[in-house]
Formats: sequence, C-alpha cells, structure tokens
Amino acid sequence: MSDAPVSTPTEAQVREALKVVKDPEIPVNVVDLGLVYGVDITDEGMVDITMTLTSVGCPVQDLIRSDAEMAVMGVDGVSGVNVEFVWTPPWSPEKMSEDGKRQMRMFGFNV
Repeated sequence: MSDAPVSTPTEAQVREALKVVKDPEIPVNVVDLGLVYGVDITDEGMVDITMTLTSVGCPVQDLIRSDAEMAVMGVDGVSGVNVEFVWTPPWSPEKMSEDGKRQMRMFGFNV
C-alpha cells in the first residue's frame, strides 16, 4: 500500500473522462455536444457536474447520469460524483464544439 498523496483531479481530466459518454441516439459525446455546463471539484475529490440534455423529456437521462458517474469515478483522485441536470439555458446546436459539429455532419446530421 502506498502512502503517496492522491492528487485532486482537474476539470480537464473530468471532461476528458466524460468523452466516453454518449446519448444512444446521437453519435457524439456529451462534451462535444455542449451538454456539460460546469464541473466543480472539491479538494477532497468530490466532483459536481452540471449538465443538460438535448431535450427535457430525454428517455435515457438515467443512463447518461449513470454513464457519466462511472466514467468520472475512473479518474484518479475522484472520491464521488454528483450529476445535476439543468434546463436553463436550454441546449442548442450552437453549444456544440467544432469537432462535435464535424462528427454530426459525418453521420448525416445537418448542423
């Protein structure tokens, strides 16, 4: 067992981990879709994620929450994850990264 201190995860590490999370109906990750509005990390490694979905009635909200929690728990130094969905401001395609827009066009979506 190591006595080395565990470092606090960074927002960049959390966002990178979230890139494995996708809405099953959209072939782009939640980060490039622009669904992640905020990442707050305590010194103890607790991660609070504020995000939205493409629609308020999204039937896979629980799946996306679970996938996000599991992905972020894999980051060194994370002690817990809380995902909160918000609906203001509403999501729109303008929130997507250029890479996300490029991926959507590759799959035939008009963005």
